[in-house]
Amino acid sequence: MADRVTVIGWDGSPLTAAARSALSAATLVAGAAHHLALPEVPPGAERIRLGSVDLAARRVAGHRGTAVVLADGDPGFFGVVRTLRAPEHGLEVEVVPAVSSVAAAFARAGMPWEDARIVVAQQRTLRRAVNVCRAHPKVAVLTSPGAGPAELALLLDGVHRTFVVCEELGTEREQVSVLTSDKAADHSWRDPNVVLVIGGTAGGPPAAPWLMGQDPAAPPVRGWGLPAEEYDPAGRGAPTREGEDPSLRAAQLARLGPRTGDLVWDIGCAGGAFAVEAARFGAAVIAVDLDPAACARTEQAARRHGLPLQTVRGRAPHVLESLPEPDVVRIGAGGVAVVTACTDRRPERIVAHASTRDEAEGIGAALADGGYRVESLLLQTVGLDPHDWSERERSVVFLLSGRRTDTPHA
Repeated sequence: MADRVTVIGWDGSPLTAAARSALSAATLVAGAAHHLALPEVPPGAERIRLGSVDLAARRVAGHRGTAVVLADGDPGFFGVVRTLRAPEHGLEVEVVPAVSSVAAAFARAGMPWEDARIVVAQQRTLRRAVNVCRAHPKVAVLTSPGAGPAELALLLDGVHRTFVVCEELGTEREQVSVLTSDKAADHSWRDPNVVLVIGGTAGGPPAAPWLMGQDPAAPPVRGWGLPAEEYDPAGRGAPTREGEDPSLRAAQLARLGPRTGDLVWDIGCAGGAFAVEAARFGAAVIAVDLDPAACARTEQAARRHGLPLQTVRGRAPHVLESLPEPDVVRIGAGGVAVVTACTDRRPERIVAHASTRDEAEGIGAALADGGYRVESLLLQTVGLDPHDWSERERSVVFLLSGRRTDTPHA
């Protein structure tokens, strides 16, 4: 029985001496059709078309002889090495790497990529991959059939991005296309391909990177539930809405837990403080408000913090009908009618607030009727002057939060 397998990465360039040596001794070779057609594959070796890596690993483990697996790019980077190393297969894995398709794609585009987010788009993860493209200015998407450039473009409807589509990298049929996201859905794209999704911030001077996957231009703001002036330092005289207290905002964020891959709806975005803080957690954000000035303030706050988000002007709940599915929702305005419309869309978590007990009971009942487990709190905060400890301002509000009951860890 085989207890060792050599995994060879192939990026279209000639195989290294180590790779050729391993292949020449192979009695079993697994790979895609274009791998098995390589002239270095021994004619007498057993050949396995690589569909399910798990099934191929079982065949390799049961083979009496020397096994080689061929894979595109770097097989240790979102590749077959993870599956082959699963304990149940009992295989010792040796890897001969090649240039990853992501590195090759950025090289073709002539761009640095230490600040890029990298996601895998499959049909089950496509929506979350799109949310990462909404939330970050530079994303490399490893696509798959049914979750390619066209599908990315369709789900990014209303969000402008530049696509760099790299088809069949490293082969004679390699092609690199640069186009806007609204045009990508009109094309048929060849597999395999990698899509670089670029754009979404106002830019700025380059900064020296030190951490992979982070935008070095983003200002290093510490903390959350920050004072409103952090988002509107000019104090443009916008009226403060009920429920805009930073402590309430912090409690709402804590209960929603926005994270990378999520889409957050912020309904009644006001000055944009909640929307920006949710985006700082890595989530994609759609901020909704009927007031065009509120949308403008939110966009300006996002630009100041170097964060991409989308604003939609309109009256909830009607404007919500055309929005993509949310993961978590913060309702800053609209009452029971908006709560009901949101529960119909089945996000994992919803938060809202109320100024009276009657209003809080109505929102709590709407959440419960929609299939959510409800938590209700009365939050009171008192701002004090540190010089004489006199009261400066007081906020009293009901916080209602709902967790969908049909999800794990609800």
